Amino acid sequence: MNKSQLLPFILCAVSFGASAGEYQTSIDAWHQQRVERLTAPAGWLSLVGLHWLTPPTTQTIGSDATNAVQLAVGPAKLGTIAWIAGQGNFTAASGAEITVDGAPFESGTLLDDANEKPTLLRFGSASLVLIKRGDRVGLRVRDENAATRTGFKGIERFPVDESWRIDAQWVPHATPQTIEVATMVGTLESYANPGVIRFERDGKTHTLQALAEKGSEPFFIIFADRTSGKETYGMARYLYAGPPQEGRIEIDFNKAYNPPCVFTDYATCPMPPEGNRLDLAVRAGELKYAK
Repeated sequence: MNKSQLLPFILCAVSFGASAGEYQTSIDAWHQQRVERLTAPAGWLSLVGLHWLTPPTTQTIGSDATNAVQLAVGPAKLGTIAWIAGQGNFTAASGAEITVDGAPFESGTLLDDANEKPTLLRFGSASLVLIKRGDRVGLRVRDENAATRTGFKGIERFPVDESWRIDAQWVPHATPQTIEVATMVGTLESYANPGVIRFERDGKTHTLQALAEKGSEPFFIIFADRTSGKETYGMARYLYAGPPQEGRIEIDFNKAYNPPCVFTDYATCPMPPEGNRLDLAVRAGELKYAK
C-alpha cells in the first residue's frame, strides 16, 4: 500500500485540545472518506475474483469455462498469460477489447503490484492486475458492477469515544527489525518493524507491534482484541498510528477499521503478528459487517 493509498486513513486529524464536537466531526469525516474509498469503482467492494497462476505455464483467460482461468466477467476469450522469469506476459485474444491507461493493448509485459504502478488491464466494466504474495502470483479481478459494491449496506460503528484516542509511548527498536506476517491465503509477508507502541488502559499496560510499509509513516497496526469474533470481525481490525514525536505517538481506536476480507473472499489480508492480540475489549471503531 503506497502513501497515496494511506491518505484517507490519515486525514481529518484534530489536536488533543479540540472540543468534543470538533472531534466527533473529524471522526465522522474520516469515516465518510473511508466509505467513499471502499465503494469507489476500484475499491475493495468491486473484487470478483482472485486466480492463482501456475508458472511457467501459459494459461488462457476468459469467462468461458474452457479457459484455464475462468473469469466471472468479461469476454469468453480475453487472452493468455504466463509468468516467466519474474514477469507477466500477456497476449490479447482476437477481438478482445482491452486498454491500459486508456490506450488499446494487444500484448506486452504486465507489472505486478509490488511495483508503484502495476499494469491495469481494463475490459468493459472490469479490470485485472497481477498480484504477488510470497512465491505465489495471481490475477485480481474487479468489476464496477459487482454485487458486493452495488449492494453495500454501510458499516456500523461503536459510538465515538474520545477516551480511545490515546497518547501512547513510542519505543523504537535500537536496530532495524522485520516481522513475518501470515496472510489469509497462507503466505507470509515481511514488514519492517520500527518499534512498539505502549499504552495504559484500565490499569494495565498494553503493547502493539508497529509495521512500516516501504519505510513509510504513519505505521500500520494489525490487532485483535476481546471483541474479535463477537462484536467485531474475528480475524483482526486495522489501524494507522503516528508519526511519533518526541517519544510519543497517537493511536486512535475510533479509526479501527475492518480489513478487506470482511467484504470479499478475494482479498489476501495480513493477520495480527505475534504480540498484537490485546487482552482488552476495544469498543471503538468499526463493528462486524452485516452482509
